[in-house]
Amino acid sequence: MLKLNDAKEMVLGIVQQDPLFVVIKNTPSEEILYNDDYLAHIEESNHYSIAEVAGWFEITDAMLRYYIKPFEQYIFDNASNSPNTNIRLNLPAILRLRMILLLKDEHRVRGLKLLLGIDDNGQFINHQITATTMGTDDLANKVDVLGNVLQQMIQTGLFDIFPSEEHGALQVTLNQDFLAQKIQLVSSESDLQVEELQKETAELKQENENLQKQILELQERNVKDIVQKMRERQIENEIVSTLRTEALQQFSIENKAGFFSKMFRSSHIEMEKEQFVLSYISKHLEERLEVALNNYYGE
Repeated sequence: MLKLNDAKEMVLGIVQQDPLFVVIKNTPSEEILYNDDYLAHIEESNHYSIAEVAGWFEITDAMLRYYIKPFEQYIFDNASNSPNTNIRLNLPAILRLRMILLLKDEHRVRGLKLLLGIDDNGQFINHQITATTMGTDDLANKVDVLGNVLQQMIQTGLFDIFPSEEHGALQVTLNQDFLAQKIQLVSSESDLQVEELQKETAELKQENENLQKQILELQERNVKDIVQKMRERQIENEIVSTLRTEALQQFSIENKAGFFSKMFRSSHIEMEKEQFVLSYISKHLEERLEVALNNYYGE
């Protein structure tokens, strides 16, 4: 069994240059990363199944797959080919996945992609983010780190990022001069093109609001793991209940029988019914759960 110091040394040796570890460092989540029970038994050279890892993190297999899918290139060390359905995870992949789960409530999937420099297709952008070591636990330093990350990824020139003396945080604003130049360039084009540019400007303003919200959320440090897990479990239970109802209705339609036949075969029918319901739920649960989670997380 690994001692605490041994586990911490092993974990640091893998994640200390990781961009997500920069965000976790000097927060309560850092201690969670070192003290997970599975670290006492894990073998660095072994690979582990989705079911094993989900059990360690006390979530469902479907939930774990939900968070693996958008970050395959990051979790599996920028592999050229995506893993097949029989996923096996080694220790570095498990630690990267663990950091995603520790940060998911603060940043959601979109925010984590920004931190990692991953585009909408799940691929790394050309300019990779490099880890930056923070010297103190000062919250202003953490905001500066996030600002540096955003500045590396936002290459369009549409945003200005500067410190706000009033709030002690980074302020993200639209580059009005840049927008003015854009509008001037298209002034001679059709009304349809101008209308499309106005639509894009509105979307950029919304994106700006989202970025400012992420910075403010970083200052709050309010982790709501228990409430989040309860909601995820509620969603899963609702889906299971719905699938059970569907299965019973389908079984009733497919297995109509006379009164006497039902009376003499009641126990056998009940057994067949339960087997049918279990099979129906097993077949459809993962797909329904993934759709429900996508809707819940706004992806």
